[in-house]
Amino acid sequence: MVYVYKKLITTVYRREQKPMANTVKFNEAYPVIEESNQYYQRATGLIPAYTQTLAKGPGQYINGIAPKYLQKGKGSHVWDVDGNEYIDYQMGIGPISLGYAYEAVDNAIREQLNDGITFSQMHPLEVEVAELVREVVPNAEMVRYSKTGCDVTTAAVRIARAATGKDKVLCCGYHGWHDWYISVTDRDKGIPKSVSQLIFTFNYNDIESVENSIDDDIACIILEPTVFEAPKDGFLQKLRGLCIRKGIVLIFDEMWTGFRLSVGGAQQYFGVDADLICFSKAVANGMPISILCGKKALMQLCDKDIFFFTTFGGETLSLAAAKATINELRQHNVPEYLASQGKKLKDGYNAIAKSLDMPYTACNGMDARTIITFSHATENALLMKSLVQQEMIKRGILWGGFHNLCYSHTDADIDYTLQVYSEALSLLKKAVDGNNVAGSLQGLPVEPVFRKTSNFNTKPKRP
Repeated sequence: MVYVYKKLITTVYRREQKPMANTVKFNEAYPVIEESNQYYQRATGLIPAYTQTLAKGPGQYINGIAPKYLQKGKGSHVWDVDGNEYIDYQMGIGPISLGYAYEAVDNAIREQLNDGITFSQMHPLEVEVAELVREVVPNAEMVRYSKTGCDVTTAAVRIARAATGKDKVLCCGYHGWHDWYISVTDRDKGIPKSVSQLIFTFNYNDIESVENSIDDDIACIILEPTVFEAPKDGFLQKLRGLCIRKGIVLIFDEMWTGFRLSVGGAQQYFGVDADLICFSKAVANGMPISILCGKKALMQLCDKDIFFFTTFGGETLSLAAAKATINELRQHNVPEYLASQGKKLKDGYNAIAKSLDMPYTACNGMDARTIITFSHATENALLMKSLVQQEMIKRGILWGGFHNLCYSHTDADIDYTLQVYSEALSLLKKAVDGNNVAGSLQGLPVEPVFRKTSNFNTKPKRP
């Protein structure tokens, strides 16, 4: 008997005179995406790379099967422009921590909208949210707002340089599109070579690679405290001690870890202090805001010594959303819930893979945010990922190889997802055993994720 997912949302969004839209169930056919493709054609030659965020673009989904444009969301579900419904494990590529159209946050936005959005002087929410951040985030002695993650990572690097009088930066992870970071990637066109000569990288969980990269001109070390790999052998604590000994500013880029691992972020979760901390994504449930906070001795340089001011830094709808979101995260202990639901997915996926004798795929990472990996001697990992994605989408799950969870992901979502994994992995195994993964694809495969730099563990040249 076909298992039909019992939807929390009772109505399916669809337009008149369209084929019946797929919903969250074991659908017999792949979703019709005519309107998605029409928008795609209209964007051709109009919007570079089609997308404003690379991870949302068509290259990260199997082209010809996956939807390209979403119309609306509610809770953990989204609907594309053709009316097809999906459980979403992308969550806006991170910002949706509570759920789409989450009532407490949306009400706060509506209430503030009645009074206005951007004003000619400061607004009380600037103070109120800063006090709230100081209360929940370790070492958040002073607080500054902007709009994007790379805004605050760049400001943090500038503060570190101003404070230390040094120029060089050691980084590990992804930190945004600004010159100082992107100069270490293969997307470095348009950036002066003099910039790249000041930026170097190190390997995560390899304190020796950091120590070997230190010279007398290192202003700061900036890293994502964890991505999918947990710190080992006290790596973060050793990094903290090294920075203290060498007079280097330690910066945590907590775009992913902030308000997800713990309300207080990775500092609180791992028990280690950073000097400057950068947040965005999960803090406002989808509204655009980023936060730079840290120790007063450093942050007060923003008063007179460095210039970091933005017209929309005090925009009130995002501040209202941040205030409501942080309160909801605290009240419901959302990070614990994300970890609990994520562990069910991780353990369940790995159990299915083991039962099917598929050692070439696994679910790894911190419980609150996990990644599916594929590794096989003869089959291409991206093709295997594409096939699983294709079958997940057919069955009503929007999936990019990750589990980005929100507070609205229910037990029913998790249970259904594991049933879909069981069927999708069975199909993958059959294709692998028959050397026919590529032949099983109904569209163009996904493209490599832009994340790794082209030269990990680069070191300053010794004088």
